[in-house]
Amino acid sequence: MAGDAVVTAAGLTLGYGRRPVLAGVDWTVRAGERWFLLGPNGGGKTTLLRGVLGLLPARAGRLALHPELARRERIGFVPQRCEFNRSLPITVREFVRLGTVGLGLGRRETAAYLDRALAHASLDGLARRSFWALSGGQRQRALVARALVRRPTLLVLDEPTNHLDPAQEDALLRLVAALNADEGVTVLFVTHDVALASRWATHVALVFDGRVVAGPAPDVLARGDLRAVFGAGDGRGPGADA
Repeated sequence: MAGDAVVTAAGLTLGYGRRPVLAGVDWTVRAGERWFLLGPNGGGKTTLLRGVLGLLPARAGRLALHPELARRERIGFVPQRCEFNRSLPITVREFVRLGTVGLGLGRRETAAYLDRALAHASLDGLARRSFWALSGGQRQRALVARALVRRPTLLVLDEPTNHLDPAQEDALLRLVAALNADEGVTVLFVTHDVALASRWATHVALVFDGRVVAGPAPDVLARGDLRAVFGAGDGRGPGADA
């Protein structure tokens, strides 16, 4: 799969009801690349992710995944927050195990997958603790572990650093970079923070005004589009949360 196209969009239009959000999108993600999706709120970043995850059909054009990802079993998804019933008692290990739903694993294989995911997220020592007793940063790592338990070849993260302190943010980015470098996991990472993309991305997709400008990170981050999207300045500073 190395070097193969993992995600291919050609003339893609996505939207809701009669309202298109993105139109005419041409975009190719290749195996082993680390993509950061940048853009303002409402610009279409999450819409693009929903298309990739199979939650939103194309209204025009084409959005195709590599055959190994066609059933999306090897896609790991990390949402912005945990949408979960807080009254339900659940341990960290039980929470992470939810990521194995639909994989058809046996008991021993499930245990091996869980142990590996918890270790990757540095949660193996907290596996029996209540999920609700974790700190905000630890819960975010549990969300990452829940995605990693699928042993994904494509890891999709929707603004995962929101509400993390700098140390927690750095730890999360280092984990994602290690998965990409050591295991060849392809990454789609949504953020508002241009500084993060400048430091960690191999490729950037700038999503704004219904279109996507995509390419190698140095090329896209040098474009004048950043000024249009993020306002005054060169758009490279953190906190571009418009």
